[in-house]
Amino acid sequence: MQTKIINSSAVDGPDAAPAPRRDTRSAKSPWWRSRQAKGLGYAAPTAVLVAVFFIWPLALVGRMSLSDWPLLSGYRGVNAPENYEDVVSSQLFWPAVRFTLLYTVIATALLISLALVLAMLVQEGRRGVGFFRTVFFLPSALGLASAALLFYGFYSPSVGPLSGLLQDLGLSDKPVSFLGTPTAALMSTVFLIVWKFAGFYMLILLVGLQRIPGEVYEAARMDGASRFQVFRSITLPLLRPSLALCLLLCVTGSLLAFDQFFILTKGGPDNATITVVQLIYREAFQRMDLGTAGALSVIVLLVLLVFNFVQFRGLRDVDE
Repeated sequence: MQTKIINSSAVDGPDAAPAPRRDTRSAKSPWWRSRQAKGLGYAAPTAVLVAVFFIWPLALVGRMSLSDWPLLSGYRGVNAPENYEDVVSSQLFWPAVRFTLLYTVIATALLISLALVLAMLVQEGRRGVGFFRTVFFLPSALGLASAALLFYGFYSPSVGPLSGLLQDLGLSDKPVSFLGTPTAALMSTVFLIVWKFAGFYMLILLVGLQRIPGEVYEAARMDGASRFQVFRSITLPLLRPSLALCLLLCVTGSLLAFDQFFILTKGGPDNATITVVQLIYREAFQRMDLGTAGALSVIVLLVLLVFNFVQFRGLRDVDE
């Protein structure tokens, strides 16, 4: 018996009821499975850390700067703007500002200059360059407090080797006090900072140098450009973003200098090497006045914000 296969479309007439369509749309996912919820979940730990360790302390410092807030007895009430007036009228404020700016200029100039020289020395992939890159970078792996303690021992006239070495070489007829005068203390601290951080900034500049195409140098040499002309017209302009980053980090770190001076000089001799951050420490933990320390902290923060804004604005204009 032959079986006939009949097309259903031929049997159904125009008045036949349409077959129910199957709903292929999936059920709506719960909100906690959406991409927005997942993004919030990934960002939540960082947001909590920023709020706890940055936003809340910043708000607390702002409140302290407007309040009478002794360290041991706690909040006593609002006294704005008395704390800011006390900061500006302090005998140590303007000397600390001048010394911090002087230290920043000297340390920044020496650090970036030496880092650029080192980066250009180890730029080529010659034999043994990796060893020198490691040697130059190693001091930056040492903690700043540890390096300051190490140099404090070197600078000591009684137990340090430097003073005795200078006497043995005939360069000095008496023990040398590297931290005994304001100028000697400043330059000794600058030497420590240059020794420690030159390799770090060298690495940043080395990355910038390696990003410059070699064809640019070849074209300049074919045109008869000298080494100085190549450095001035090619290397420095193309290295400007890396130099700007080094400048930003170096100036910010110098304005916030504390560890090296606290360990080496403790602000001496005669408060000649006290920095602004040391002044904050003195107001908070020696004079027990958190209000004045908070006001000084807010001033430092505003200065850093202005500098960073000017720096980023200048860098953006150069890029455009």
